[in-house]
Amino acid sequence: MPASVSKELADLARLAREGGLDLSPISLRVKADLLLSTPQPPLDDLVAFNALAEALLPGIDEATALILARKLAGWPHTPAPIMAGLAAKGGAVLVEMVRHGMPLTEAELERLAETGGEAMRAALAVRPDLSAQAVTMLVADDRWELDLALIANHSAPMPRSAVDSLIAKGRIEPAYRPGLLARPDLSNLELAPLFLHAGAERRLAILESLMAREALHPSERRPALSGPTFASWLDLAAEDRGAAFAAIADHLGGGATLAVAIAADTSRDLAALVLTACGATVEEATRFLIRLGDDAAHSVERIFALVALMRSARPAIAFRLAMHIAGITAAAPQRRGQHQPAMDPSGTPSRAGNARPEAQPAMSEVLGKIGAKRERG
Repeated sequence: MPASVSKELADLARLAREGGLDLSPISLRVKADLLLSTPQPPLDDLVAFNALAEALLPGIDEATALILARKLAGWPHTPAPIMAGLAAKGGAVLVEMVRHGMPLTEAELERLAETGGEAMRAALAVRPDLSAQAVTMLVADDRWELDLALIANHSAPMPRSAVDSLIAKGRIEPAYRPGLLARPDLSNLELAPLFLHAGAERRLAILESLMAREALHPSERRPALSGPTFASWLDLAAEDRGAAFAAIADHLGGGATLAVAIAADTSRDLAALVLTACGATVEEATRFLIRLGDDAAHSVERIFALVALMRSARPAIAFRLAMHIAGITAAAPQRRGQHQPAMDPSGTPSRAGNARPEAQPAMSEVLGKIGAKRERG
């Protein structure tokens, strides 16, 4: 017999000798502990426990009911009448039953997500059997505690709308980021907005996913960065950081949203990315970053890290990543106007077809990059 059960029985015997107390709540708890310690409780014991509980449940106090709810709600052998009797008490007891695995249908879960109070929704958020609709309802409640519980609940599904909402909040709220980055069911593309807060391995995976997406859906070529334009940015960097960031953001079409995001990132990773996206060389971008004269500019280690980042991303990738980080939805790429003859020259024996441009990777190369890590659209 487990030590905890033996202690409960000893306490029960002592109280019985002393007399003058209502022992019914303790009797119910001790019997429940004895049954829970048995992997396969005999049917006769379950029947006897059910009879005892039906007789005593109406009169037990809330503290005892809460203890029984936590122990019995998720136990597969709990008789249905006991489950119903505890649930009938409502309030905190019902909340504890829901939190600890009380069997509920998908429709019941969604009804509680829609109509339940704060405590009930908090109890639902930790359940592993939530439906996608229930998760959507809970995220729409826009409560910090619920969001963090759902993020930590790796068994709960994450529909697209919920992911978009939580990632958007994660861009602003630091508490969201570690949990989101740790979820195995979120793709690297979905986590791209949190690139600045990711570790080295996750950053590399995000960049690889963006490269694969770029290979499948190439971006339109951006105009080359002119010397006078960059020179004006250099002048602004030393005089008015905010104006410099605004000028770069306008050049990329990100407007005030991108400018604010660049200014807020004191690591200057985003500044390095937008400069790369504009077509600045690593040397030019490094001059700009040093000209800012901030903490990052005075850190040799930080400057080397920024150089490594700029060398790891081509302009098109840097542009996509910067837009993700700033929370700007990029427009769908326009289909390029390319003449396609009625008969492909490569199919005519009289003349040779044009060779595949080297800049456009073969489909086998693209699929090789994607591999088993197929990203959710």
